[in-house]
This record gives sequence, C-alpha cells and structure tokens, in this order.
Amino acid sequence: MGLLEGKTAVVTGGSTGIGLAAARRFAAEGAHVFVTGRREEELAKAVAEIGDATAVPGDISVAADVDRLYERVRERGRGLDVVFANAGVNHIATLEELTEEVHDRIFDINVKGTVLTVQKALPLLNDGASVILTSSTASSNGMAGLGAYGASKAAVRSYARTWTNELRGRGIRINAISPGPTDTPLFEVLGDRAEETKAAIAAAVPAGRLADPDEIAAAVAFLASSQSSFVHGTDFVVDGGELVA
Repeated sequence: MGLLEGKTAVVTGGSTGIGLAAARRFAAEGAHVFVTGRREEELAKAVAEIGDATAVPGDISVAADVDRLYERVRERGRGLDVVFANAGVNHIATLEELTEEVHDRIFDINVKGTVLTVQKALPLLNDGASVILTSSTASSNGMAGLGAYGASKAAVRSYARTWTNELRGRGIRINAISPGPTDTPLFEVLGDRAEETKAAIAAAVPAGRLADPDEIAAAVAFLASSQSSFVHGTDFVVDGGELVA
C-alpha cells in the first residue's frame, strides 16, 4: 500500500519541475492525480509520464479555468484528498527594473492563483484532506532581483497559517513548503547565464548543490500523507541549508 492509496490529488503547475515530480510521486504512492498547467503540449507529455493522471489545461489566475478543473474532479465522485497548489512564475528584476505588468503577473499567478486554487477546492475537500502551498526561501532571504517573487511567496506562507485556523473545524491540514534552490526549468529564463548562475548558487549552499525536484517531491508527499498528521500550519523548509549559510 502506498502512502496515498485510493486518494484523489490535484497538482497545479504539474507539467514541469517540482509539480511534475510531485505528481509522479503521488501516483507512485497510489493516488489518482489531476494536473493542470497553461501549456497543453507539455501537460499531455507530463500525464503520459505520471501514469494514473488526468490533464486539465488552464491558468490558475483565471477563475473559470479553476472551476473547470474542479468540475473534472467532481465528476470522478470521490471528493478530494490532496491539493498541491504549486503553480507559480518568477521574473528577475530589481526595484528599479520592476514594471507594473511584471509585478501584477507575479501576484496574479502566485498569490491570487493560489487563493482560487484552495478556495474553489473547499466544497470538494474530504475531512482530513491535506493542502500544500508552494512558498520559497526567497520569501526570507532577501535576494536581489527577487523582490516581487519573494513577496508573493511570503504572502503564500502567511495564507497557510491563516487558513490552518480557519479550516480547523474540518480537520483539513494546510502547510507550506519552501524549497531552496532547485534545478527546474525556471532557470531557463536566464539563457546562456543559467549554468553559471546555478553553479554560483550551489557553491553558497551548505549542501554544495541544487536540489533535485524529486527531493522536494518526497517532502511534499510526506505533507500530503497521514505520516504528517500532526503537522499543521508549518513552513516546511527544504533548502540544503541555504537559510543558515
């Protein structure tokens, strides 16, 4: 028996990186996984890789798209046991460089999208369900160029604590996970500088390397399962020691 045998899970941003790794892990642990993302071709490839999964293309910052996702979950008729609200975007810009358009896009997806993902799941969540929100060590480390991204992830972390209190009567657990530097496609936005940047970041982390998405997925699976039954409202930092370096 897997940790999530017979469970139903939703993973947003599930076509690449941490989301894909978590969706694979959920399916390996026995769950049926609904995955959503904005790029249909990548999503289709992800579902083929995950196995027991259903793709529902959409943008989590658009309420109608989130409604469509949960309509598919509702049609399955088993409620919802796990929500991994993982979808997010990043853009490197200092305060001087940050534009209103970029700022709003980051907050629309990372913050509003997370709110819509969890809020619209509420009618489907089974008692004892687990909700995991993806925050980031960027919410705490003050790294230059990540101001808007870090602020959006601090908001996500705060929501985890507030929602823990608001949903305590239903036994629903809300937790955040804050990955440190992780080798995901987010680095592709740096183009030719990607490998140099990853090497510099890895050198500053006590672990001496970036995380593999599967390592973050293992922590997410723990939070999703009954093994973490007394973990409520936490910010689970998985950073290779970044924040103590």
